[in-house]
Amino acid sequence: MSDVAIIGVGIHPFGRFGAKPAIEMGAEAARSACADAGITWSQVQFAFGGSSEVDFPDAVLSLLGLTGIPFMNVYNGCATAATALEMAADTIRSGKYDLGIAIGMDKHLPGAFTADPAVIGVPSWYGEVGQFLTTKFFGMKINRYMHDHGISARILARVAAKNYRNGALNPNAFRRKPLSEEEILSSRMLNYPLTQYMFCAPDEGAAAAVLCRADLAYRYTSKPIYLRATTVRTRRYGAYEVHSTWAAIEEDQAPTVYASRAAYEEAGIGPEDVDVVQLQDTDAGAEVIHMAENGFCADGDQEKLLSEGTTEIGGSLPINTDGGLIANGEPIGASGLRQVHELVLQLRGQAGERQVPGAPRVGYAQLYGAPGVAGVSILTT
Repeated sequence: MSDVAIIGVGIHPFGRFGAKPAIEMGAEAARSACADAGITWSQVQFAFGGSSEVDFPDAVLSLLGLTGIPFMNVYNGCATAATALEMAADTIRSGKYDLGIAIGMDKHLPGAFTADPAVIGVPSWYGEVGQFLTTKFFGMKINRYMHDHGISARILARVAAKNYRNGALNPNAFRRKPLSEEEILSSRMLNYPLTQYMFCAPDEGAAAAVLCRADLAYRYTSKPIYLRATTVRTRRYGAYEVHSTWAAIEEDQAPTVYASRAAYEEAGIGPEDVDVVQLQDTDAGAEVIHMAENGFCADGDQEKLLSEGTTEIGGSLPINTDGGLIANGEPIGASGLRQVHELVLQLRGQAGERQVPGAPRVGYAQLYGAPGVAGVSILTT
């Protein structure tokens, strides 16, 4: 088993880009990642590509170069990019190849994701009663969590305001206008307690990462970032998930809990060792819940930590330094590789105005996708 290093990252800005196709965005992100790694496309030995809307992500090869490499298409909900990253890393760990790339790309229409029986294989009534309309589900989930653990709506606004501030420092973000907590609280109520500006928006974009055997990394870069853990886990019975709100509820069964524990064990560290964090913030409530599910605090402690500024860029546990999904939006296939792009910049000390002080050494990324799959990656210098 070989250790794996990330030697290059690239991103296409997130937002709305008219008629520009997703595979063109994916190609731009891949070229940027190769340039960052100091390699040419002809040196790439294999690829994994993830997308929700693009039927065949491997079509990006027509824009990058038809070199005959194996290209595997993956889709795993919002955890698609984490899956592509894990599979790329495992391919190198197995010894089959030395250098490869993970690419994520997507192009979504505005509006919430909803149940399409032809796509997700569930009865149409799931969407009709709100069990898959994403805004309704996440509203129900955080409403229950707030009731059980004493979280206030003001804290949800504080999460969103932080992410908008961070997004204003990120030239690749979709939403780059800071919003106050009052503006967020007074915006249109979508699904109680979540207002319009507490949600991310499905949008467009792409991101990519070049990986290689760790012992070869210094051939390409003077600042390799090591991928210490990549894990993907699905839900267990009792998890409160988008397709199973009828089940007995046990918070410790959430897929993120298992992905997180496995990642810490694989990396040989604990949450106390992490310097900078990227969490799935589909909505502000998701970031709050995921703080506890990933072991960064106990349920209910979020109110105090957020009030003290712990998760700000200058705090002791910076979360979503690039603005997260709330500022960037979510092109599903690209979202997790955007997280990796940000962590690599942070660990290299190249994040500019949003750089975390104190030379961070450990970065942590988490994704959650319906109907109950989570991915976690841990990066170190």
